[in-house]
Amino acid sequence: MSSISKDTAPSNIIITQNEAMLSVIEDVKSAAAARKPLFITGESGTGKELMVDYIYEIGGFRGGLAKINVMDLNDEDLFPATLFGYTRGAFARSEESHGGLIEKASGGVLFLDEISALNPASQIRIYKLLQSGEYIPLGKDKPSHTDAYIVFASSADLWVLQRSGRFRRDLNLKLREHHVHLPPLRDRIDDIPLLTDYFFEESARILEKKRPTPPKELYTLLKTYSFPGNVSELRRMVFEAVREHKSKILSLDVFKAHMSRKKAEKPYREELDVDDDAPFKSFRKLPTIKKVTHMLVEEAMRRSGGNQSIAARMLGISQPALSKRLKNAAKKRK
Repeated sequence: MSSISKDTAPSNIIITQNEAMLSVIEDVKSAAAARKPLFITGESGTGKELMVDYIYEIGGFRGGLAKINVMDLNDEDLFPATLFGYTRGAFARSEESHGGLIEKASGGVLFLDEISALNPASQIRIYKLLQSGEYIPLGKDKPSHTDAYIVFASSADLWVLQRSGRFRRDLNLKLREHHVHLPPLRDRIDDIPLLTDYFFEESARILEKKRPTPPKELYTLLKTYSFPGNVSELRRMVFEAVREHKSKILSLDVFKAHMSRKKAEKPYREELDVDDDAPFKSFRKLPTIKKVTHMLVEEAMRRSGGNQSIAARMLGISQPALSKRLKNAAKKRK
């Protein structure tokens, strides 16, 4: 997933021309240059880990890159032991001393993903680490100091967790001193053609196949989809399409089938960006069914770029049925 953030092109690129995403990249570069701990939020699949790879590549770090997913290690002893290290006998089964990932990231970058899963004791440890750069390996009394550049990430909303008492307020506020939010792909639709073309090249290379030629309707079709799995989902869709590709022009069947499956899995209400309790509150007078139908048809044609097949798919009707509606509407306008 990637941008070429225009002025640099490391191997871990971030493909984007979206203004919001380019602004995020500039903020990330500033934080990394100042060596200020960074907190990255965003839905699953938006590229939080890729952003860390990008930071490591452009940051000129002399040390290594260490990654830890808190959800995999959120045990009373396992997480602090893995991160901070431990001495022999510090806990059951600790038969010899072991340095933690924070030690291995010395002079480099330490990435803690899904920190929303931190238990209360670990939240205190992380807060102290942010405050002073110090930590205490299990079984020791004296603190050690780290010079690793630390990046945190979460796909969960820490404000919600804080209000429910599951996340410390002081840690939440401390993390947000240097915070960036990665926009979801549905807010970056201008990036869809760039990303799709990049994934075609990548998939063809991995599968050792010739890059297929996508039909012009593909990008319009993709722009009508909400991508709940974000850039990662687009990447999987393209890979599957290239894998199944046989003829010269790429078939849209894989994309359409994937989008249909996801739509069936997702409750209808979740697809609407409206107030569940009052979806028509912006209307002073309630529109008629005939008027709403006309509005839906016009909006579908606008979003599909005038492609009746794609518009019909969005509306859940057949292309001939949509064509008939459009012809009837055109007659009434005459």
